[in-house]
Amino acid sequence: MANTYNIQEFGKLIGKSTKTLQKWDREGKLIAHRSPQSNRRYYTHDQYLEYRGLKAADKGQTIVYARVSGAAQKPDLLNQREALKAYCGTHHIPVDAWLQDIGSGLNYKRKNFNALMEQIELGNVRRLVIAHRDRLVRFGYSYFEAFCERHNCEIVVMNEDTFSPDQEMVQDLIAIITVFAARLHGLRSYKKVLKDAALHKDQDTPD
Repeated sequence: MANTYNIQEFGKLIGKSTKTLQKWDREGKLIAHRSPQSNRRYYTHDQYLEYRGLKAADKGQTIVYARVSGAAQKPDLLNQREALKAYCGTHHIPVDAWLQDIGSGLNYKRKNFNALMEQIELGNVRRLVIAHRDRLVRFGYSYFEAFCERHNCEIVVMNEDTFSPDQEMVQDLIAIITVFAARLHGLRSYKKVLKDAALHKDQDTPD
């Protein structure tokens, strides 16, 4: 069939495994066509274009995403949502879905963050609204901004500094320092092991 791909070809084309495509098909996230003769899955070039966000300008949801770092900040999360709600109302932005996480901006395994990124990748999101850039990620925002742009998703940022607590930044910086300190300690220990091994080798070498 012209301009069609079997599941393995389509997977290679978009960088996904066959199992992922089968899962997306079952969940209705990216529905495959079926051959009337063999009932095998296949995909069209239009689906490829839609996946890449090249034909999705006129569709997609508006999602609002909010985040705080810890459970103790739940009142701040509520305030953040209320501010986002007011902002969307003032700017006449209709909202299709609200997502939120409680977790560090350094943690890329947040449940709803990953769900959001997957929907953006599938071309299902045309607008993402956040209170501040670091509500999405603490570092590497420009990468995610480019990722959204490639998939035809606009990011709307309120740029409200009151929702970017200094305490969170301090905690994230401490976490980074702790990780690098541990790696530095490990490197020093490794160098000591090598030095001791070299010393023992020299001592064991006969004159």
